[in-house]
Amino acid sequence: MTDLSQLEAELSARIDAAADTGALEAVRVAALGKSGQVSELLKSLGGLSPEARREQGPLINGLRDRITTRIAGRKATLEAVELDAQLAAGRLDLSLPPRPRRKGAVHPTMQVMDEMVAIFAEMGFAVAEGPDIEDDFHNFTALNFPPKHPAREMHDTFFLQAGAEGERKVLRTHTSPVQVRVMQKTNQKPAAPWIATGQDPPIRVIVPGRTYRSDSDATHTPMFHQVEGLVIDRAIHMGHLRWTLDAFIARYFETSAVETRFRPHHFPFTEPSAEMDVRCDRSGSEIRIGQGSDWMEIVGCGMVHPNVLRNCGLDPDEWQGFAFGFGVDRLGALKYGMPDLRDMFAADTRWLAHYGFSPFAMPNPATGLS
Repeated sequence: MTDLSQLEAELSARIDAAADTGALEAVRVAALGKSGQVSELLKSLGGLSPEARREQGPLINGLRDRITTRIAGRKATLEAVELDAQLAAGRLDLSLPPRPRRKGAVHPTMQVMDEMVAIFAEMGFAVAEGPDIEDDFHNFTALNFPPKHPAREMHDTFFLQAGAEGERKVLRTHTSPVQVRVMQKTNQKPAAPWIATGQDPPIRVIVPGRTYRSDSDATHTPMFHQVEGLVIDRAIHMGHLRWTLDAFIARYFETSAVETRFRPHHFPFTEPSAEMDVRCDRSGSEIRIGQGSDWMEIVGCGMVHPNVLRNCGLDPDEWQGFAFGFGVDRLGALKYGMPDLRDMFAADTRWLAHYGFSPFAMPNPATGLS
């Protein structure tokens, strides 16, 4: 039989001499592995006589236990040394700035829409909302569109497949159908206290939301955003409309030097109809509102057509009013210098990082919004 005392001394010396956990693992395998020295001694017990087995078995098992304990102690020591070395080598320099973290931003369209809602709210306008998918009556017929109007054609409007009753609904081409729903006195429960629903005159609402038309270029997109306004009361006239729009434009563009003009136009749902131009300066890389000698169309408007009032159940001999519609994306491009409206819908985070707004910024003194 092998001299167990000598074997233990040799293995202990090798364990103590192991410089790292890798070398120690090699000693463990050589001693206690499947073919290790101690493991071979344990296997040899089967060939001994019962008397010799009773004598040698406890000695060999004791050797195995002592070597196992010694290896575990040496491993703990080596691991502590290696951990200290790793911590020293990977020491953090807390004087360096942290890696930049990606931050979200408020989209310019939502920022502009919030600004517009805040300005009109100060004038006493409530907010009205309605569905993006409309029927023919609310989107066209109630608004005095004739049967063969181009907006009713596929090349201008996104139509859905016909339903069971044969009616083709549309993605609304403007937010004016919500004005119809308000005038119809639907008596629906509002989604929130500030959301206007059907009501009796006098009415003063704005309608922000998405709209859809089959058009795409640098100044038009298939989906865009509008804020339309509606005022219904007695003795309302174009002077009230002019003041409302002038006051909004001055507040939105943060300038008192606003000069506007009306140009005759045609909209099926207003009579008379007009487009409002604002004086501006186009001589440089920026468009400056309230300066220069150029004019730029900024909003469509007019007095609500008597037929629209009748279609909504109001007597045009008693009630009259005005309506207007702003393109939210276009107003944002004018105020914040964005050259192509299509970029607003390109889902490019670099663009949003450049033009987006921090939700934690200081409030704008003109609108009270950040």
